[in-house]
Amino acid sequence: MSLIRLATPEDAQGILNIYSPYIQNTSFTFETEIPSVSAFAERISDYLKQWPWLVCEINGGIAGYCYGGKYRERTAYQWCVESSIYIHDDFQKHGIGKALYDVLIEILKRQGFRNVYAVINLPNEKSVAFHEGLGFTYFATYEKVGYKLGKWKSVGWWQLSINEYDDEPSPPIKFYKMNKIFLPEIFEEKEKLIMI
Repeated sequence: MSLIRLATPEDAQGILNIYSPYIQNTSFTFETEIPSVSAFAERISDYLKQWPWLVCEINGGIAGYCYGGKYRERTAYQWCVESSIYIHDDFQKHGIGKALYDVLIEILKRQGFRNVYAVINLPNEKSVAFHEGLGFTYFATYEKVGYKLGKWKSVGWWQLSINEYDDEPSPPIKFYKMNKIFLPEIFEEKEKLIMI
């Protein structure tokens, strides 16, 4: 059985079980030290004040997760958000990523964000194909911007526009202030996309 829901700090260990191998063995994330469970739980809690963080459970275990996060500090950037997604190796190609991102993007849209950015460590053909399949468009590469696992690494940037660029935009709604009455319906709708 599959279930999409909001993450909680209690999910920290289950999420780290997915994320830690990426930290240790890949440059898909530029994080280099595995956070403690308590530090990661605090990270989840902090993110949920501003942005959504979602998990997909399969038979009671976390199979994947995604979240939105800050793009840059300056106020004029507040309508932009970065997205991240990680799926457990055992649950690749089951529609979990698309289901999670569909929910994430709908929430970010309702919050009032205009641009969602995916920052992809290169090369990563699978992530590029996934994001482009959802409508993200490539616009830049930062060459040799990070050093990890003995190599200089480049990252590509992809953008998805999710709202109109009106002339007097209201600030995005903080996630904790959102009316979340629509979430159970969209969770249930997108769970049907998962092929387990």
